[in-house]
Amino acid sequence: MKSTPINNSSVNKTILLAATMATHFFNPFMGAAVNVALKKIGTDFAMSAVGLSWVSMSYLLASVIFLVPFGKLGDTWGRTRMFLYGTIFFAITTFLCAFVPNSTLLIVMRFLQGIASAMMTSTLMAYVISAFPPDKRGKMIGLNVSAVYVGSSLAPMFGGLITDAFSWRSIFLINAVASSLVAILILWKLNRELSETMKEKFDFKGTFLYMISISMLMYGLSKLPHQYAIILTLAGITGLFVFAKIELKTKFPVLNIRLFTENRVFALSNLSALINYAATFSMSFMLSLYLQYVKGMEAREAGLVLVAQPILMAIVSTFSGRLSDRKNPRKLAALGMGISAVGLLILSFISSETAIIYILFGLIILGTGFGLFSSPNTNVVMGSVDKRVYGTASAILATMRSTGMMFSMAIASLTIHLFLGDAQINVSNIPQLITSTKIVFALFTVLCFIGVYTSLVKANIQIPTLKDE
Repeated sequence: MKSTPINNSSVNKTILLAATMATHFFNPFMGAAVNVALKKIGTDFAMSAVGLSWVSMSYLLASVIFLVPFGKLGDTWGRTRMFLYGTIFFAITTFLCAFVPNSTLLIVMRFLQGIASAMMTSTLMAYVISAFPPDKRGKMIGLNVSAVYVGSSLAPMFGGLITDAFSWRSIFLINAVASSLVAILILWKLNRELSETMKEKFDFKGTFLYMISISMLMYGLSKLPHQYAIILTLAGITGLFVFAKIELKTKFPVLNIRLFTENRVFALSNLSALINYAATFSMSFMLSLYLQYVKGMEAREAGLVLVAQPILMAIVSTFSGRLSDRKNPRKLAALGMGISAVGLLILSFISSETAIIYILFGLIILGTGFGLFSSPNTNVVMGSVDKRVYGTASAILATMRSTGMMFSMAIASLTIHLFLGDAQINVSNIPQLITSTKIVFALFTVLCFIGVYTSLVKANIQIPTLKDE
C-alpha cells in the first residue's frame, strides 16, 4: 500500500465510485437479508424473539463503539488503508458467520463483523467526497445512498429466496465473496491516498473512555428495564459526559467536540440523522416477524412485501442528492422527515386483519420520506466541515446512523420483552406480538415528528461556505 497522496484529478473516479457503491450495496443487503432469515435462524438455534434481536444488535453495537476511533485513524493513518483492511476483515468475518454451530458464536461473529464494517464505513463517505468537486458531491452522495437502498430493496426478495432454497448461511457466503472482490479492486486500482494524512498523536485515553462509555450505554439500553441495565445506562451517559469534558481540553482529541459546540449546522444535522434512523431501522425487523408469524408468510413472501420501502428509497435518494446541489438541502431533509412520520403513523394501526395492500401503502410513503431525507442531510453534514476532518465527520455521521439503529432495535427489543418476555413466538402470544408492533410504530412516529422540528430549526441557519477550495 502506497501512502503518497496524489492529485485527485488523477484518481480513477469510476473505479472509486464502483468500489464504494458496491460496499454500500452489500452491507445493507446482508443486514436486510438476515432480518428475513431470522425465523429460520431462530428455528435452527431455538432462539427467543429477544435473542433474535441480538443477531442484529451485536453488529450495530460494534459499529457504534468503533466508528469514531476508526474515523480518526482514517484521517491520521489513511482512508484508503482503513477502507482496504476493513474490507478484508469484513470478508473473513462474514465467511466465518456462515459456519457457526450455535447462536452464541453467531452473535460473537456478528460483533466482529460490525468492527470490520466500522473500519469501512467510518471513512467511506469522506473517501467519496475527497475525490469529487463540491458541485458534484450531492450527486455522488445520492448515488452511494441509492446503492444502500438498492441493496436493501433486493435483500428481502433474494434473501428470502436464498434462505428458502438453500439456507440462511448462504447469505453470508455470498457477501464474503463480494467483499473479497471489492478488496481486490481496491488493491488493483485504488492503492494510494487521496489526501494528506494529519500528523497527530492518537488519543488512546479518550478512545478507551469513549468505547467503555458507549458500550455501557448501548448495552444498558438493550437490556432495559432490568435494574442492572438502568445502572449501565446511567453509567454510560455519565462516562460520555466526562469524555466530552476531557476531549475539549485535549490537543488532538479522538472526537472533536467543538464540531458540535461551534458548528450548529453540523450538530443539528447529525441529531436529525440519529432521530431518523432511530425511528425507522427496526421497522423491517418488526414487520418481518409480523408477516411471517401473524400472516403466515414464507421468508421469500415477506421479502417481496418489505421490498417496497427500499425500492422507493433508492429511486428518491438518487434525485434528492442531485436536487440538494441546487436547492436548500435542509428543507428537503425536513420534508423527508415529515413524510416518514406519516408512513409510520399509517403502519401504527396494523392488526391481524390488516390487508397487505395497506402495509404496502405505508411502506411506500415511508420509503419516499426516508429517501428524500438521507442524501440532502448527508450533503449538509459533509459540506459544513473542513476537508481535513472529513474522516472524522463521516465517522460521526455513521455513528449517528448506527446509534440511531441501535436505539431503534433497543426500543423494539424492550417493547417485545415487556409483552412476550423471553418466550419464543408461537400461536398463544401472537396478540402480544401485534400489540408490541403497534406500540413500536407509534413511538417511532413521535420520534419522526421531533425530527421534523430539528430539521426546521436548522433550515433557518446559513451553511458555511465549503472549506476545501
